[in-house]
Parts: sequence; structure tokens; C-alpha cells
Amino acid sequence: QVQLVESGGGLVQAGGSLRLSCAASGLTLDPYGVGWFRQAPGKEREGVSYIASSTNTYYAESVKGRFTISRDFAKNTVTLQMNSLKPEDTGAYYCAAVFLPRRGSTEKGKMVPANEYDYWGQGTQVSVSS
Repeated sequence: QVQLVESGGGLVQAGGSLRLSCAASGLTLDPYGVGWFRQAPGKEREGVSYIASSTNTYYAESVKGRFTISRDFAKNTVTLQMNSLKPEDTGAYYCAAVFLPRRGSTEKGKMVPANEYDYWGQGTQVSVSS
């Protein structure tokens, strides 16, 4: 059974940092593109960051320079390091994986749309207080 499990969320003050992890079981993440999405109450889900390879990543404008996405092949995880957090970063954060050999390669600097992912995690809550 394939599972994506997010961890690392919590409550922090503005300016603080959190490190989110997306751990996969039942599959190897190597051939997958992995995206992070977030959804705040009353708002639509938005793509935050995406990684296809170490040289092909995407960041939403709102998080550029503050968030960093990376993969750990040995641990079969994708991590989102979030620094200089702002109250508007508050929301439920989800990771998702898309099988790139089936879907096709990702244009550099772009994010695969949410409706194309094969697997989703249950989410982890991030709350940033002002």
C-alpha cells in the first residue's frame, strides 16, 4: 500500500522556521515528481513548491527565497525547509507525488498541476502567529 506521510508542522511565531518532511512507503520516490501544496481556511489550495530533480524545482512567488525543497533518496523523503515564516503561510500542507515516466517530464521551473498527481498525503498543519 502506497502512503505519503507529512510531518514537521506546528505552531511558530512569525520569522521562525519549520521543516516539513514527506515520507513515502510502498514506492520509491526516485521516478516521481513531488509537490507541496497548502490550503488555508476559506481559500483555494495552492501549489507552494515542486521538485522533479535537483536542477528542476519550482517555488511560488510568495515563498521564493524563504522555502527550499530537497530530496533524500536514501530516506525516500522530500523535505520543505521553511524559513522567515509569515502569518500568511498558515495552512494545511500536503505533499503529492506524480509518476514522471507516465506523465512525462516537467518543464523546468514549472509545477505539475494538482489534478495530475497519483498520490497525496493526509497533510500537516502549519500555523504562524504574528
